[in-house]
Amino acid sequence: MRSQSRRTMRALVASAAAGTLLAACAGAGGHGSSGDDSINVLMVNNPQMTQLQELTAEHFTEETGIEVNFTVLPENEVRDKIGQDFANQSGQYDVATISNYETPIYSANGWLQPLDEYLSSDPDYDAADILPPIQRSLTGEDGHVYAQPFYGESSFLMYRTDVFEEHGLTMPDRPTWEEVAALAAEVDGAEEDMKGICLRGLPGWGEVIAPLTTVVNTFGGTWFTADWEAALTEPEFVEATEFYVNLVREHGEAGAAQSGYAECLNNMVQGNTAMWYDATAGAGSLEAADSPVRGSIGYVPAPVEETDSSGWLYTWAWGVQGASASPDAAWEFISWASGTEYEQLVGETLGWENVPAGKRASTYDYPEYQQAAGAFWEVTRDAISEADPLDPGVQERPAPGVQFVTIPEFADLGTRVSQEISAAIAGRQSVQDALEASQDMAEEIAEEHRNR
Repeated sequence: MRSQSRRTMRALVASAAAGTLLAACAGAGGHGSSGDDSINVLMVNNPQMTQLQELTAEHFTEETGIEVNFTVLPENEVRDKIGQDFANQSGQYDVATISNYETPIYSANGWLQPLDEYLSSDPDYDAADILPPIQRSLTGEDGHVYAQPFYGESSFLMYRTDVFEEHGLTMPDRPTWEEVAALAAEVDGAEEDMKGICLRGLPGWGEVIAPLTTVVNTFGGTWFTADWEAALTEPEFVEATEFYVNLVREHGEAGAAQSGYAECLNNMVQGNTAMWYDATAGAGSLEAADSPVRGSIGYVPAPVEETDSSGWLYTWAWGVQGASASPDAAWEFISWASGTEYEQLVGETLGWENVPAGKRASTYDYPEYQQAAGAFWEVTRDAISEADPLDPGVQERPAPGVQFVTIPEFADLGTRVSQEISAAIAGRQSVQDALEASQDMAEEIAEEHRNR
């Protein structure tokens, strides 16, 4: 039944989308796949992606007849390669993993094919099931949808319930950052070799800048005002950054300036920290069968100050290159890889804790998933649902994004600013000096946008 349904869908989609995709197909120049019998997929090498690679031949190719040729690379390398191939529209890769940072930028440049016709013509896919913040983040300025999520994440606060109980501490249901700082001071050193909190300090726009920007948002700051004025030396941005830097310096992990997601995860798993603010994706590792802290972690929403919520929003998603010669087969793959059928396959074969969640409302209705992710699934779902990339702070923004600003220049700007912030965490300069240098960098970009 499923195979017949897919064959029917493919014929329907091909007919419905022909007008939209004809120009893009004609422009491929023969550089991509030769037809709908095979596609080339370029993707990041995270564990859930490699699991998909292992399942594809038996569970997708056998059913559809479409061969998938994977190129799998580390994150920094894959971003560079995707950017080059899609910018040149060489058509070498039909599908690539892109995030909600790249999607609006790529779509504005005409590098992606819109997926609206496929979404409306594929009854098996159930596009309405995609969590609204995720779908909005993959929508271009023209209102068309340009990518579909493989998984999604937000951010929340993780803490050791057993340690808190032993020392008579109570975590609020919806903590403020000031409350978190007070708790970090109390629990710091409460256990041997245990620090109060772990926060990213490693340079990188996807490392220290991600959590720091959510703190800036909820403290009332912003990178740029609505009329493109750089705001990194405004009181709210300074206060948030000083708070973050002081908290991690006083009660954070050793070597904080070189600690990113992986290091904080390891600290939490090894019992070296009592709290950790980071991606909701971290919970799966903390609750893994072989985790020493499984069952002793509590999860609460991202701490706030001036806003009602402050969790970030991120998704690895599938986009189809504008120059792809095989858009129908590309969609067939995306429909499978981001569909409910694939989630059930992973749950039944690899365990429900490995399901690429965070994108579909229905995922959280599976009793098996609720049982496997019992400690954190509700908080994760709510964090993603509450994230608002169009309005993450207390004032209007010139571009969307929660933990980043969706402009092409931000990847470089965020990386350079992160180096200044990391130097402040390491004690090599003051926060004021770091932000004054960062303001100059940001103002150059702001001036360019004001003059456009």
